[in-house]
Amino acid sequence: MIRNRKTKITKIHATAVISPHAKLGKNVEVGPYAIIGKNVTIGDGTKIGAHTVIDGWTSIGDNCTIYSEVSIGSQPQDKKFKGEKSYVTIGNNTHIREFVTINRATGEENETRIGTNCLLLAYSHVAHNCIIGSHVVISNATNLAGHVELEDRVTIGGLTGIHQFVKIGRNAMIGGASKVVQDIPPFITADGNPAQPAGLNTIGMIRSGIDEETRRIVKRAYKILYLSGLRLPQAIEAIEKTLPSSAELFDFIKFLRSSERGICRMTYHPRYLKNQ
Repeated sequence: MIRNRKTKITKIHATAVISPHAKLGKNVEVGPYAIIGKNVTIGDGTKIGAHTVIDGWTSIGDNCTIYSEVSIGSQPQDKKFKGEKSYVTIGNNTHIREFVTINRATGEENETRIGTNCLLLAYSHVAHNCIIGSHVVISNATNLAGHVELEDRVTIGGLTGIHQFVKIGRNAMIGGASKVVQDIPPFITADGNPAQPAGLNTIGMIRSGIDEETRRIVKRAYKILYLSGLRLPQAIEAIEKTLPSSAELFDFIKFLRSSERGICRMTYHPRYLKNQ
C-alpha cells in the first residue's frame, strides 16, 4: 500500500513502473510489471493487471478492470499517423480481458473512444479512431479496423473481422467468425462471410426493455427492408408511410439514411435478386 501525492490510497506492486505525472484515483490497483505513462489518467477503483501497458493520452474511468498483458494508448497502426497528439477514452465499469489492444487515434486531437459498461474479451483489437458505445460486448479475437463505430448494446461474436469505416447500429448482434464489410442496421442479427442479415436480435431488444408492440413494428420494418425486394430508397419510403412512428423506428430509418458504406444485404433472397 502507498499513498500518492494527493493522499489517495492506492495499491501498487513494487515492480510496476508508473510515471510521477500519471493521475491515479482512489483505490486504484496496479499489478506486477505494469507500465503507466505520464499522460494517463485512471479513475477511482480501477484495477490494472500484470504486464499491462497504458500509454499515450489515455483516460480510463472508474471501477474498470484491465486484465494482464493489455496494451492501451499505443500509437495507431496507420501509415497516416505522424506523431500527433491523440487520445484513448474509456468509460466507467468497462472490463478488458487479456491481450486486448486499443490504439489511440490518428489525427490531431482525435480520439478512440469506448463507452461505459463494456466488455472486451481476450485478444480483441480496437484500432485507431474507433467509437464504441455503452454496454457493448466484443468477443474473443475480434478485430475492429480503423474508424469503426459500434452503437450502444452491440454484441460481436468471436473471431469476427470488421472493415474500416463500418458502422453497426444499436442492439445489433454479429455472429462469430463473420466478415463485416458493410453497415449493419440497428436491432438485427447478421452472420457470415460476408455478413448478411439473419433476422432480429429479439433477445437483445427484450433485455433493453423494448416493448412487444415496438418489436413488432421493427420486425415489419425488417421485412420491408429485406424481404420486399425494394431498393433501399423505396424501402425507406415504404417504412415511413406504412408503420407507426416510434423512437426505435426513427433510429432505424436514420441509420439507413446515413449509411456511407451501404448496408448489408440478403443477397441470396430470390425477390431481392430479381429487382437488382
